[in-house]
Amino acid sequence: MSRLFNAYVIVDWSAASKPNTGADSVWIGVLKRDVRFRLAFESFNPATRAEAEAKLAVILDDLKKRGERVLLGFDFPLGFPRGLAHGLNLNGAAPWRAVWDQIDKMVKDKPDNTNNRFGAASEINRRLTGGPFPFWGCPPKDTLTTLQPKRPRDHGPDDLPEMRHADTAAKAHSIWKLYYNGSVGGQALLGIPMVRRLKLARGEALKAWPFETGFKALTEADLDGVEVVAAEVYPSMIKTAPAPGEVKDLAQVRATAEHFARLDEAGKLGAAFGPTTSIADPLRAEIEAEEGWILGAAV
Repeated sequence: MSRLFNAYVIVDWSAASKPNTGADSVWIGVLKRDVRFRLAFESFNPATRAEAEAKLAVILDDLKKRGERVLLGFDFPLGFPRGLAHGLNLNGAAPWRAVWDQIDKMVKDKPDNTNNRFGAASEINRRLTGGPFPFWGCPPKDTLTTLQPKRPRDHGPDDLPEMRHADTAAKAHSIWKLYYNGSVGGQALLGIPMVRRLKLARGEALKAWPFETGFKALTEADLDGVEVVAAEVYPSMIKTAPAPGEVKDLAQVRATAEHFARLDEAGKLGAAFGPTTSIADPLRAEIEAEEGWILGAAV
């Protein structure tokens, strides 16, 4: 069975508010074939998200010139828990795309990494509940009437879910958590507009999984004309052994890229884009239309 991809690019994003390198900054890992067709890894550690976005564009353009299809993995959710688009009265586009467009309108992320992620989250809270919920978590100095440092209450049956189906399956953190260890909400708010711009620049040549591909096993025929498949990944699912003195984030992007390359080489990666068992149509619809999924998580 032939490989679906020629290169594997994994991005560890960051919600830092100032330029930063090393631990807890943006890392881009690129696993591609060298002149002898052997897989070779290289990494980049840009100091700002703007530099990272520009670097990603260069990487993807180079791989396109080589005629190589790319698996592009991001370590933050590409979708929100079911019901957000409806809760914000976003109509017209598919729920996932409507949410992407709305976040892009609200989030301001400057070239020096200063950003308004807490303000954007507080505004979403205001529109959804009028209070500091469901987004939570911020430094005390960023406290607002509709955003608090601590989670104000648990999710009830009438609230948007705390977890996406994928978060529950992978034992991942909730996207509503914006701050503190393990938080992914800030990365998502600052990362989704970047993925949206990559998508706009490449059109149908870039497919966002599973929204544009379906939550199903992918074949070579499914990817005809596709240059990039953008997917959510969760590096914590993959065993990582940093080398002495190596930054954990770097080790994780390398291990994640190598993991998916091995699956692809064995002809098993295509199946990872679909459920591991048969699933009910309502669940599939929520995953494909709004929530997304984590590549490799079982359901």
